[in-house]
Amino acid sequence: MSRKVAISRDDRFLLHKTGHAHPESPSRLASIYRMVDRHFAGTVTTMTPEPATLDQLELVHTPGHVKKILKTAEHKITSMAPDTPVSGHSYLAAWLAAGACMQGVDLLLSGACRAFFSLVRPPGHHALPDRATGFCLLNNLAIAARYARMRYNLERILIVDWDVHHGNGIHDIFYREPGVFYVSSHDLMLFPYSGEAGDTGEAGGRGFTLNMPLSRSFGDGDMAYIYRTVLTPVFRWYTPSMVMIAAGFDAHADDPLGRSAWSENAYFLLARLVCELADADHVPLLLSLEGGYDPGANAASAKAVLEALVSYAPAGPVPAPLDPNAADELLETVFTTHKPYGIVS
Repeated sequence: MSRKVAISRDDRFLLHKTGHAHPESPSRLASIYRMVDRHFAGTVTTMTPEPATLDQLELVHTPGHVKKILKTAEHKITSMAPDTPVSGHSYLAAWLAAGACMQGVDLLLSGACRAFFSLVRPPGHHALPDRATGFCLLNNLAIAARYARMRYNLERILIVDWDVHHGNGIHDIFYREPGVFYVSSHDLMLFPYSGEAGDTGEAGGRGFTLNMPLSRSFGDGDMAYIYRTVLTPVFRWYTPSMVMIAAGFDAHADDPLGRSAWSENAYFLLARLVCELADADHVPLLLSLEGGYDPGANAASAKAVLEALVSYAPAGPVPAPLDPNAADELLETVFTTHKPYGIVS
């Protein structure tokens, strides 16, 4: 038995040029497209995105920031931030990436599919309302979450971010809002050096941000154990109307920017877990590609995720944790921090 899965893809994402040897290159997405053609042709529905409108972008971003991105069309190559080069077609790729995520919201809520994977670039989870940073121009999932809440009146959206870098943009945008619960696992020693376990939200959003700073000793089994232990009570307590995943693949052991020890099987296990929890309450699932800078690891990881999305078959045995003591220490910190808000193991 298979789950109905759709993807968004477009060769125009490859027109976003970042210069020689920059890690956020077209090859990281092109490798995924080739993998999809080899392994999922006829299995997943392929959609072509439409660019987001200015009004949709301004659900999250300031008009000034949107105008700055548009002006980059005048240059063969320029920079939005020291680490974020752009080219003349980058604005279009960014508009399409945000549009692809909103397309996913529409298709999921129409019942056309059960899971939707936006295979896009540039990534988005670092982008702030008024500036680009960390290779990200627009915050694709934040725009999609605001769109879903405003257009469809969704009360509770859960965003799970398993990119090895903390998604400071998503974190900050929704830090005071209870309508979006943000869960992030990340390496604190990597850019943007944020996302402490004690950062739980402010004002009405207090308790709706859950950060998990990871040990570099963790492998696939540790991550499966940690995520199952955390997400099960989060789903039970928050009862999300939609789940979104910031699907970065840069915790893979082969990634040149991450410093982690995951294999592609970790992403299979995490995706299968989220599918299991979402299916139990018939919750739609939207994924969007974030980081991941080794083309081969990206393709293998995306393949693992798509396999988890498509099939209802059992996941099989989970590897034993490599560092169970550190995993238990992290879980103790998470639940001690969030018990006052009602999340208990």
